[in-house]
Amino acid sequence: RPPKHRSAMISLALFPPPSTAGGVTLYELNNELVAGPQCEEDVQAFHLQVLGLPPVAIQKDSLKQHGRSDHSTKAAFIHHCESVWKRSGNAWREFGLSGVLCEITASDDEAPQWLRKVSTFVLAMFQWASSLHTSFSPHLTLSMETLLVEFAHVADWLEGPLRAFAWHPHTFKFALGLLDDSIRVYNCKSETVPTLKHRLQKDVSVLAWKPLCASVLAVGCETCILVWNIDPTSLSTRPSSGCAHVLSQPGHSPVTSLAWSPKGGVLLSASPTDTSMMVWDVSTETCVPLQRVGGGGVSYLAWSPDGSHVLAATPSAIFRVWETRNWTCDRWPTLRGRCQTGCWSPDGTRLLFTVEGESIIYLLTFSTSGDMLGAGGSSKTASICADLSKTTFETAEDDISVGGVIQSMVWDPTAERLAVALGADPGDQSITPIIAVFRTRIRPVFELLPCGFLQGEMDSSAQFISFHPTFAKGALLTVGWSTGSISHVPFYFVSDQTSRLGAGHGPTFLTTASNNYPSRDLFTEL
Repeated sequence: RPPKHRSAMISLALFPPPSTAGGVTLYELNNELVAGPQCEEDVQAFHLQVLGLPPVAIQKDSLKQHGRSDHSTKAAFIHHCESVWKRSGNAWREFGLSGVLCEITASDDEAPQWLRKVSTFVLAMFQWASSLHTSFSPHLTLSMETLLVEFAHVADWLEGPLRAFAWHPHTFKFALGLLDDSIRVYNCKSETVPTLKHRLQKDVSVLAWKPLCASVLAVGCETCILVWNIDPTSLSTRPSSGCAHVLSQPGHSPVTSLAWSPKGGVLLSASPTDTSMMVWDVSTETCVPLQRVGGGGVSYLAWSPDGSHVLAATPSAIFRVWETRNWTCDRWPTLRGRCQTGCWSPDGTRLLFTVEGESIIYLLTFSTSGDMLGAGGSSKTASICADLSKTTFETAEDDISVGGVIQSMVWDPTAERLAVALGADPGDQSITPIIAVFRTRIRPVFELLPCGFLQGEMDSSAQFISFHPTFAKGALLTVGWSTGSISHVPFYFVSDQTSRLGAGHGPTFLTTASNNYPSRDLFTEL
């Protein structure tokens, strides 16, 4: 299924040049991104004055990271003799079949000779099959820490101060996972900031609030999923660990992606080491695995807002799109690498996705009945709608190079703004990390238009980006920076469907002179 090129493809060369004055992007008004002074106090004052959001700046030095130890807990207990059968039972619970075979094979005269020979043969076959499996899925040989660095959805997961973020789907409340594996919950209507900690809450990589519910937060951890029930009226800053339910499944770790159904009835979880995508009934703490051959695991999940489809990326060069009525899927191969990230239009008819190692944004189109549409209504193809390859802008002060490495991508709930975080390239030190913002439209056809570049403080890069689900005046983009600060950038615009910002409701914190850029050609499906 080769991708199909369009003649009106968007590139970074069509964007207005990035600012070289060192300002921080504060908001968008009249289709222009407005920057202000690079002063943390001024930015926090803007968040509080215009948006009513509490300022957040996490100091990495104040976070105590969990120490890692490879030693087993057995070392804490006095050694005593156990029979081979009891040791085999313990090995079964801890390591599964391979552990039992190792115990029996290593036993001298405790087990019958014929059983030791059979165990030795089966163990050798088991190890051969395991090595064959890892040759097709090399990521399975990686350590737990390396897996999380590779597949977590936050840049610089290992060393950065921020590890996970999630807006509540209905209120101005968000959860923030930190380097020390604690989770803080911020609410613009309360000065109380609950901090969530649990003995199993280690290596947090993903957070997800339950829709249509005020208090339930799912947390993806190294060995399990924790489902917290946080009373929104409580004044406690340290909820008890008894408020968390544990969901776990053997072989399903680390959990790197979570996705609630739009109505909150089902929770999906994924691990890059498990080929099964788990469908959880949280109320009964039970799950049903959805498994398909190939891929080596599931690394990323994205449920369409209308509930009709689920994107399931794998660590290999294939991804799947599930339809949720009968839970069947289509398998999509990519040309170079794994699907890095993807986002859906609100009606579930468009899927934008990127591939690791490429600077291209691809588009898949679905009909309202759930069938994929291709050229002429017959072939199933992905079209290329944007090429974000390295582009150098010549300015009066200095040349600025951006693009090349797509880190993450999010689409706002109105489908009128698309934000793409472009990271630094280890092989090209001249590239500056930046966020590219597009204006989009999905009806009557999909269209894409450059808006501008969003910039943070000097020498900072975006760890994550996320749109607020219900911002009433356009779109609100939250950015977590490598410095530990959180910024909220509102995009004020009039929606195609509804006027979202009346006269006199624009921000008054800063003003800037208007820059007139020539009209840009749209990417269009026509």
